[in-house]
Amino acid sequence: MHLFAFGLNHDTAPLSIREKLAFPTERLPGALGSLLASHAVGEAAIVSTCNRTEIYCSSQTPQAALQWLSHYHQLPLTEVQPYLYQLEADQAARHAFRVASGLDSMVLGETQILGQLKEAVRYAESAGTLGTLLNGLFQRTFAVAKEVRSNTAVGANSVSMSAAAVKLAEQIFPSISELNILFVGAGEMIELVATHFAARQPASITVVNRTLERGQQLAQRFGGNAITFAELPNALPRYDVVVTSTASQLPIIGKGMVERAIKARRHRPVFMLDLAVPRDIEEEVGSLDDIFLYSVDDIAKVVEVGKEARQQAAAEAESIIQTRVDEFSHWLKKRETVPMIRALRDEADRHRRQALARALKQLKRGESPEAVLELLSHQLTNKLMHPPTKALSAGYGAEHEAQLDTIARLYRLPPESS
Repeated sequence: MHLFAFGLNHDTAPLSIREKLAFPTERLPGALGSLLASHAVGEAAIVSTCNRTEIYCSSQTPQAALQWLSHYHQLPLTEVQPYLYQLEADQAARHAFRVASGLDSMVLGETQILGQLKEAVRYAESAGTLGTLLNGLFQRTFAVAKEVRSNTAVGANSVSMSAAAVKLAEQIFPSISELNILFVGAGEMIELVATHFAARQPASITVVNRTLERGQQLAQRFGGNAITFAELPNALPRYDVVVTSTASQLPIIGKGMVERAIKARRHRPVFMLDLAVPRDIEEEVGSLDDIFLYSVDDIAKVVEVGKEARQQAAAEAESIIQTRVDEFSHWLKKRETVPMIRALRDEADRHRRQALARALKQLKRGESPEAVLELLSHQLTNKLMHPPTKALSAGYGAEHEAQLDTIARLYRLPPESS
């Protein structure tokens, strides 16, 4: 099995494609099991965020793994393949190191992706799809990310998507303190965005969630209240800012619902930020008057602040990553020799057992122990020396010269012997 990684991100695919290949958290265990059951891979981990979907695996047949992705999402491979990157061995490791270090993110240097990678590894461990190869890859990945954070300023002055959400709202409204804010969902992304908005002390905060108890737990942290999805249509007109990030496979807020809300608001503007992939808000909502709808891709323009300084630090990070890629490559090469070493030892042990069995029979017949040991040593020596001796006696030309050189180095023979 060989290391293989494939996927797409915000640079290679638009949101309309990324949302089709997303894996909701609750479906990850089943997806990992399905991928292993397809026999396309021996190990697997799936990373799925708003900006990327990536699969890291060990596979002898990468094309079969791509076919599984196409079949799982019921999409023709020809439709998604133009957006996919496919990376093997060293390149897959380099990519993982860069992703964990924040060098491949929409926000250069952001730290949230590292937590998302660790979560993906935990899911793979729980599903039993993480083996020696991927465990080795990700342990090195996390170590590289820590080294980059500790020794470079790649994450300095970065503007997170959460902070950017507030900046966008401030471009539309004069003061956050006068706004009523609705958060749809109660996951990590909503929690981060809510923290930034709460720091501006808005007029009110409400969390709408499928599970009321979980929504209340988050809302209470910010002095807000919670409602269920069933209450959303009637509640929507009260809010000036709506931020969504759920794992729903279908839009939660449709054009008709927003049209009714705008009418009830007498056309007071609404800032809507959809951070979900797939999207929570129908794309057509953005065409309505008085609605300012932004997606995860739209927010990229806001997070450019300080990027130039971080790019200089990124060059230092790339140097660290290259060193660690070289080390990982060496580890991979050592792994590739393991089957040959095992086969060589098994062959030697087979000869040992055969020779020992003959020697024991001779001893039972009453033959001299000294003579039996002498014969045993000769037999073992002849068996072990037969392959290199045969190689030395056969062949000619450059290939023979290379064999002579290899055998001389293996047996540490003096230079004049070759």
